[in-house]
Parts: sequence; structure tokens; C-alpha cells
Amino acid sequence: MNAEIITIGDEILIGQIVDTNSVFIAKELNKIGVSVYQITSIQDDKEHILTALKEAKSRAKIVIITGGLGPTKDDITKHTLCEFLEDTLIENKQVLKHVEGLFAKYYKDKPLSQINKNQALVPSKAEVLQNDFGTAPGMWMVNGETVFVSLPGVPFEMKNLITTKVLPKIINQFKCPYIIHKTIITYGIGESALAERLEDWEMNLPNFVKLAYLPSLGKVRLRLSAKGENKQELIDAIDEECAKLNRLISDVVYGMEDEESIEMVIASLLTNKKRSLATAESFTGGKIANVVTSVPGASSYFKGSVVSYATEAKENVLRVPKEVIEKHSVVSEAVAKEMALVAKKMFNSDFAIATTGNAGPTKGDSNAEVGTVFIAIATPKEVVCEEFMMGAQRERVVEKSVNKAFEMLQKEILNF
Repeated sequence: MNAEIITIGDEILIGQIVDTNSVFIAKELNKIGVSVYQITSIQDDKEHILTALKEAKSRAKIVIITGGLGPTKDDITKHTLCEFLEDTLIENKQVLKHVEGLFAKYYKDKPLSQINKNQALVPSKAEVLQNDFGTAPGMWMVNGETVFVSLPGVPFEMKNLITTKVLPKIINQFKCPYIIHKTIITYGIGESALAERLEDWEMNLPNFVKLAYLPSLGKVRLRLSAKGENKQELIDAIDEECAKLNRLISDVVYGMEDEESIEMVIASLLTNKKRSLATAESFTGGKIANVVTSVPGASSYFKGSVVSYATEAKENVLRVPKEVIEKHSVVSEAVAKEMALVAKKMFNSDFAIATTGNAGPTKGDSNAEVGTVFIAIATPKEVVCEEFMMGAQRERVVEKSVNKAFEMLQKEILNF
């Protein structure tokens, strides 16, 4: 079962916003066995929309369109859909009542204009999908053997419509295969080195099992996918291949993820072991704390963070002795260890991460080469610290260091 996603909006094409809608929709469709064949972003232009709809219909059974449903003149999706489907717009009483209710509740002092009332205009043959959080309704339209679903581009409105309206209808109307994924996280080894180690195993995978390498700075995820009609057969095959894979690369595997990140793995470890964490960051600028707190429930194990970016902050806030900095340099093992110990004590945590380094483009307060990084982990018993050379590109240095910090932390938590 193939689907296509069409996102409409000049703001996407000029880089004013990032298209997160397609990512969400593709993931949700994949969960129910629908494969996304293509994602297309186009202008708010009638001819472009018509061409995209025609091409998508030739390839997919389900076409999901987001954007272009606003009340202003530049949003032309509904009119263009009517032209493509040879339909006309009519006023839907249910949608109009919903729009009037929203204005009465949230915009009491603002009169309902004709432009707002026009949100109730929908193609006459469309099945309306009520948008609980906005005025633009979702629309389910059938043309031949293809279903066209038009949704508002506002992410939280679109997500609610996908999960509560669209997916249940797809499941009810289409027979979809099962798609099973499992992902193994590796750290400390590059994609090409992994591929060399796995070449023989990969060549002998069952024909319905596929391997994807998903590299990022400091880590590579290996995603195994299987697609077919027999769910248990797929699960058994994936489990068997994951076991083989673990035996081949156990030295670099840091866990499984059902699309679960290492911060979620660490969250589970800290929660299960009833341990806590704090951070003291310099060149990473709070990114480690930001990733930690992105996990729901982080307050149960994360105590707090200090971003001591400047040397004075390390001295005045973290109380790193000035003589230690003068003797060893602000980018050094000694300073990283002091930062970790102070953070652990300051927040009364079981573990603490500390980072100090030179991300560039200039050397700053240290003579250390650009890319030099020290990461320290304070544990209930000791402080471990490692030095790394992360390269010369600032963003890569920071991102690789964040990933390496989590890798080191996970290893230390597993020791307790």
C-alpha cells in the first residue's frame, strides 16, 4: 500500500519554516503498514498543485495534502481540489457551527467575518473530518481508486486529525501489510567500518528483511525492517537477525531502540536504578541538558545544570580553583573533572556530566587546538574523563561531543 504526501506553502520552499508535518505523517503511516512512496513540497500555485495531484494519483492509493487551507486569498487548495476532482464548494453547516463556536469561546470581542465563515466551504463530495483545534476542517475525498486527504498545515491541528480521524479510516478501508522495525544503536565506529564487519551477514539476510545504516555524528543506528502479511513471522525473523547482529558487533552496541534515542535509554536506566543526574557544560552550551529534559518525566532523575560558558563562570559559579585553570588550562582534564564533581555536589546527584573544549572557530581562553574536547563523568565512586579530537567544524564538534557524553554516561550507569 503506497501513499504520497504533498505539502503546500511558499514558506516551506523559501526555508521560512521546516516541514515537520511530512515526518510525522510518514512515521504514523508506516506504523499501520502504509509505505510513503514520495514527499513533494510545492508552491501555493494552481498549476503546480494540479500537476502534483495528477502525478500522485498515478502512483499512490492514498494522497495526503497539508497546507493551503487558511482563510486568506493566497490559500487556494480547496478551489484547486474542486477543479481537479470536478467538484464545487458548498457551505457545510456542521463546519460553520464549529467555527462559530470557536469564535464565541476564544474571540468574544471579534466579529465573525465572511472570510472566517468561508472556512465552512468544502467540496460537495468530501467527507468532512472535524478539526477540534482549528477552523479549517480536514477533508476525505475519493477519486477513482485513490483517496485524497486534505489537512491543515498547522502541526498540532494536523497531528490530531491524523491520529484520531485519518489513520482509523485507512485501517478500516484498506488491507495493509505489516511493517516491523527494530533499531540497534552503535557508538564509536563509523558507517564504512560497520559495513565491512557486517558484509557477510548482510548478504545472507532473508529477502523480506532490509538493513538501513542511519549515521549521525558519533553514532550509527542500524535499522532492520521487514514487510509482509504474517506479523509473527516478521517479528521472529527480525528478532533472529538482531541476535546475530548483536553477536557480531557487541563491542559497539549501546542498546536497542524502537525508534528510541539514547537519552530515553539513559532515562530508563536512571529511573530503574533510582539514580539522578546533573550537568555542567561549557562549549556544549546546555545542549546536553536540553536533550535530557526533552524526555517526558525527566524531572524524576534530572536535578539541574550549570552552563559555565566563560572562564569566569567556571571560577565564580562552579568554584573551579583559579590555580587549576592557570596550571592546566581551561580546556583540560583537570578542569573537566572539577566541573563534574562540583555539579554532582551542587545538585546532590548520583552522576554528573561535564564538558569543556574548544569548538572553534578561534581558540578562545585556551591554547588547545580547535576540536579538542574533554568530557568527564562523575559517578558515585569516581570521576572518569576522556580527551577527544572532534574536528574543526563547530557544529560537528558540539554534536559529536553531546553524543559521546551520553555514550560515556550510559557505560558508567551500567557499572552500578
